[in-house]
Amino acid sequence: MNQSVFIFSLAAMLLAMSCKSKNKTENMDNPLLRKFDTPFEVPPFDQIKIEHYTPAFEAGMAEQKSEIDAIVSNSEAPTFSNTIEALEYSGSTLKNVATIFFNLNSANTSDDMQVIAQEIAPKLSAHEDDIKLNKNLFARIKKVYEQKASLNLNEEQAKLLEETYKSFVRGGAAIASESEARFRAINEQLSVLTLQFGQNVLSENNAYALIVDKKEDLAGLPDNLIYSAAEEAEARGQKGKWAFTLQNASVMPFLQYADNRKLREEIFKAYMRRANQGDSLDNKSIISSITKLRAERAQLLGYENHAAFVLEERMAKTPQQVNQLLDQLWKAALPVAQKEEKDLQALVDREGGNFKLESWDWRYYAEKLRKEKYDFDEAELKPYFALDNVTKGVFDVCQKLFGLQFVERKDLPVYHEECVTYEVKEANGDHVGILYMDFHPRESKRGGAWMTSYRSQSRKDGKMIHPVISIVCNFTKPTADEPALLTFDEVTTYFHEFGHALHGLLSNTNYESLSGTNVPSDFVELPSQIMENWAGENSVLKMFAKHYKTGEVIPDALLDKRKKAGLFDQGFATGEYLAASILDMQYHMLKSGDSIADIQSFEQNAMQKIGLMTSIPPRYKSTYFQHIFAGGYSAGYYSYIWSAVLDADAFEVFKQKGLFDKGSADSFRKNVLERGGTADPMELYKKFRGAEPSIEPLLKRRGLKTDKVNPAKG
Repeated sequence: MNQSVFIFSLAAMLLAMSCKSKNKTENMDNPLLRKFDTPFEVPPFDQIKIEHYTPAFEAGMAEQKSEIDAIVSNSEAPTFSNTIEALEYSGSTLKNVATIFFNLNSANTSDDMQVIAQEIAPKLSAHEDDIKLNKNLFARIKKVYEQKASLNLNEEQAKLLEETYKSFVRGGAAIASESEARFRAINEQLSVLTLQFGQNVLSENNAYALIVDKKEDLAGLPDNLIYSAAEEAEARGQKGKWAFTLQNASVMPFLQYADNRKLREEIFKAYMRRANQGDSLDNKSIISSITKLRAERAQLLGYENHAAFVLEERMAKTPQQVNQLLDQLWKAALPVAQKEEKDLQALVDREGGNFKLESWDWRYYAEKLRKEKYDFDEAELKPYFALDNVTKGVFDVCQKLFGLQFVERKDLPVYHEECVTYEVKEANGDHVGILYMDFHPRESKRGGAWMTSYRSQSRKDGKMIHPVISIVCNFTKPTADEPALLTFDEVTTYFHEFGHALHGLLSNTNYESLSGTNVPSDFVELPSQIMENWAGENSVLKMFAKHYKTGEVIPDALLDKRKKAGLFDQGFATGEYLAASILDMQYHMLKSGDSIADIQSFEQNAMQKIGLMTSIPPRYKSTYFQHIFAGGYSAGYYSYIWSAVLDADAFEVFKQKGLFDKGSADSFRKNVLERGGTADPMELYKKFRGAEPSIEPLLKRRGLKTDKVNPAKG
């Protein structure tokens, strides 16, 4: 080596050492890349800045790449430990960063975060493909998988091996080499398109408000909704007026109570045309691209369509099974909905309304008919459902069922001032996990309600890693004069999301990828939907439903009226849901090469085929159907009704043995909540129930009649 080469090499070495030192220093300054020095090691939300995300993503991807390289280059023969478990434990930094970022991008986003999301999504897609399409890594996984019969694995280990192998096959590991580049391109495009879809819907939600400036146009509306609208208008610089938004807590009660038909029509049409206005936020071309790309990817993987690809890993197994269930329920619901439409039209006619019942009339006249038939006004319930009381009720139910304690913590960092945090403990005081709850709508939060996790439960080196769970909702806000008063639907949603939270909190598995809610989507709704049942029991409601002014327990007479009205409008409720589920399946049963010339025509044709009345639109129109185009429910929106069969059947146990029967609660916890995805879901269900589910309890609950359908067998 001559002197000049030596000097150059020395300089390069010193520079590299300097860069490593600099990177290490930068990493230490980045809270996302340090061990979280917070109580229970929750995310240090108060320390994270926007500039921390991109470097943390890059560091996390680099770290996992090194870990994957180490697995692949291991000179030892592939084993469960050095390949499957090593892969399971890889990427911890990246998981933490991505979890925090994408959770906040849904719950408390900003323009800067959305830019980062658009930039990082294709990089994450490429990183995932680099792992799943790594031939040498897959060869090691396959080698272990082929030896599974002789490995003496326990049930959870065997499940991890099976899921790891299948995830690689389904991730493209076995596709032809000449298709790999196209497969990568599809994944990259989908990662960006699905993100853009959701961002467009959020922007549309935030852009619109119905401004009312005449007091007479508020006729029929509940006082608390009027107060909220006045505060919303003032926040928008329209003091002295009233603003109604497209958030469900605003638009739905407006449609239910507003006497002004013209304004009902205006806000309803605004709700329906979200992301469908031919501008930069229009989602129609995005839908066309997403469905086309998903169908092409499914073909590359050897499936007939995207639905077949998705459902292979669900309880339903095939599109035919799903369509059979939806079809039989649709045939039961449609006549009921048609009868309801006639009843509402008759009411319109009796009142002298010279018009045909339209979509923006349904909720208004249904509420009128409910009052007429049952002397029941849903608005009567709200004073008894102050948010704090409902929270106490949820906690009391969980205490009675599972012995859990909820201790509010004000020493934990939060990502928004509206968040509240609790430490969850066992009856004996042992730590279970941390729960964040974020209840009210704001411009930085997407619509809807959901549960998520900032850390999933697992074990490593024999140490329990406790979960950090979050519930995010868009409930009615408090006003200057009243606390947050929930509708009964919001109370039910609260119990629903808390069921998901319990699934995450009470998980008791070894592997993170199999813990908590990491189960098929048509099973994940069982814990959430079964919790809704307690919210509908009079004896449970009397535990917490107390008038926010007087403290009076909700009267028996009001509860009885609610019960009697329970089957009212079920044709509508079931019909709008099933219509959306059928629309989802129609999109995702398209084959590779099929294209949709016009999204609106496609949707209309799909609804005409099943005979949906124009007065009932599907619960989600295509351009804002986030579950299937921006969430994890593509070819899976049916999951809610599939799980409804399970939850109605499962709750029969508690109805027979007692709402808080300890043995039943312990069995549900042990066989469902604790087990996550460590076994076949139907086997877990049967261990709790003792048999496969029957559809009869669901039909009875909804006042429907149909041929018997077993969701396990079709």
